[in-house]
Amino acid sequence: MLKVAKFHKVSCDRFLSDMEKNFGQANYNTIFNELILPKRATIGSAGYDFFSPIDFTLAPGEEITVPTGIRSEINDGYVLMIFPRSGLGFKYCLTLNNTVGIIDSDYFYSDNEGHIMIRMTNRSKEKTLEVKKGQGFAQGIFLPFGITIDDDTDGVRNGGFGSTTK
Repeated sequence: MLKVAKFHKVSCDRFLSDMEKNFGQANYNTIFNELILPKRATIGSAGYDFFSPIDFTLAPGEEITVPTGIRSEINDGYVLMIFPRSGLGFKYCLTLNNTVGIIDSDYFYSDNEGHIMIRMTNRSKEKTLEVKKGQGFAQGIFLPFGITIDDDTDGVRNGGFGSTTK
């Protein structure tokens, strides 16, 4: 297996700021110290499980943005793709709001420290999803990608969602 990336925590300040932005004022310092870096469940697993930093509940039709506290340093030529955990997709029709999260290698160097935020919706008609702190709720897979022969891109990223079109 090729080793193409490394997970890190974002800074405590970044995590606290993003948690407060999404969930309001609270003491998230303890949560930051308990963040779990993504990991594979078995040697045959392609996906790295992302673990929830908090307990949350999603009723049918509700959505949430979860600041993971995680960033990924990725080798050039690779991308990290984020998906819901398979079981949650089957049981709750859990979907990411952008269908598949794309984490580019240059996102690591953004002003937001490359903080991976996962926004999802419970599309179930009748089941409420309950996720406990420390439970896997999403998974990331590293994949290689190619570019065109005549590619002449020279843009530089500085931000998250939609930042490459600003």
